[in-house]
Amino acid sequence: MIRINLLPWREARRAAQRKHLAVLAGMVAALSIGIVVLVHGLLATQIAFQDDRNDFLKKENSRLDTEIAEIKKLKDEIAALLARKQVIERLQSDRAQAVYLLDQLVRQVPDGVYLKSIKQVGQKVNVTGYAQSNARVSTLMRNIASSPYLENPDLVEIKATVVSNKRVSEFIMNVSLKQQKPEEAKDAGKAGPAKAGAAAKRG
Repeated sequence: MIRINLLPWREARRAAQRKHLAVLAGMVAALSIGIVVLVHGLLATQIAFQDDRNDFLKKENSRLDTEIAEIKKLKDEIAALLARKQVIERLQSDRAQAVYLLDQLVRQVPDGVYLKSIKQVGQKVNVTGYAQSNARVSTLMRNIASSPYLENPDLVEIKATVVSNKRVSEFIMNVSLKQQKPEEAKDAGKAGPAKAGAAAKRG
């Protein structure tokens, strides 16, 4: 009988398998390390990109905050200018009121009516005068009601009195000024002096 010793061959095969496993393990480890490094690099790149975006957004937010502050400042300046414009327009309108008030009173007072005093408080005007008859006072009220600048004639009191040995009717009347637009007030302010001068010359 022939005996063959197979132990060295088996040992060699086991050694070869161990070596193969070691090589595979090394390749797997290297591949794993490569994957980890690659993933880390990708994540680092994305983080850096996101940091750049965050810095850009911060700068843009800061720029927008500055622009918003400037816009708010401009709005405040515009509001202040509009308020000043309204004050100027109101002053212009108030300045013209006295002109066209006198002009309208000259135009609307009929013959036989004489004004003694005129007192203005805001848009209200108190008129005191004398009339030859109550009918003349009624005519005055109708004229005022049809005036483009005066309205709401309200007769407060009328009574008989004697002036210069003549019997007349003394009356107290309240009249309202119509609210004028700035353009109308400006035109009235320009035209009023001319009209008042012409009326004075006619008188």
